[in-house]
Amino acid sequence: MTAAEAEALALAGLPGPAAELGLGAVLAAAQLKLDAAMPAQMRTRAAMIRERFHLDAPSWYSDGDSVPYLAAVAGAVWNRQRIEVRYRRWRAPTDVTRILDAHGIVLKAGKWYLVARANGDMRTYRVNQILDLAVLDERFERAGDFDLAGYWATGITEFRTGLYQGEATIRLSPAGRERLGDLYDADFVRAVDATAGDPDASSWITAVVPIESMRSAETGFLRLGADIEVLAPTELRARMSAIARSLAAAYELPCPACGLRPERAST
Repeated sequence: MTAAEAEALALAGLPGPAAELGLGAVLAAAQLKLDAAMPAQMRTRAAMIRERFHLDAPSWYSDGDSVPYLAAVAGAVWNRQRIEVRYRRWRAPTDVTRILDAHGIVLKAGKWYLVARANGDMRTYRVNQILDLAVLDERFERAGDFDLAGYWATGITEFRTGLYQGEATIRLSPAGRERLGDLYDADFVRAVDATAGDPDASSWITAVVPIESMRSAETGFLRLGADIEVLAPTELRARMSAIARSLAAAYELPCPACGLRPERAST
């Protein structure tokens, strides 16, 4: 088995991502060699696992990223080659140029991230936000104490801490509460479970949940339609009320007698 094939076996459970990284053929070759070297009984058991288990990384509502530069990024990581990228970020100036020492790649919920050193600091970049990439004719020394898994875990904790800028008090119907796990992240669901009181006479519960911003909250709460009511803050309740009125007007049925919508029937 070649060194590349041995390395590719680390992605044996992720054939899709391995292919996106440019390792699909190498992984397939490594798996064939491994199967051939196995005793017959173990080979049969391995085949049974492949027949019965499949990992689909992206979420239900996304096919994952379109990442034309992923293979080049992966090559820079494997070969410790410095890269120059033109990158689009969310704050102004949006398009920037950076020289990066690519230390690792992370696949999170179908989205690819590059962890790289820039100006001495480790930073995280969305690979699909790379607009252009050039591999430079120079290598870099990896940070000797760098732990990709540890860096990512710390970054996720800090991201979640800084993500939520406020909270909202909501009421949820029984059907709405059942759908939480399909529509919202774990922090949201945990907040509902931790703050929910006893159901009221209508079997609805009241809970306090974290929100990023008014706009993101109204968009997120609309997923539950009539199974959620926002009680506070007042600004968010007013925004939801305005949206509800607009939706009611848009879906108002025509007057059976005149064929006009009610708001036009008197004109």
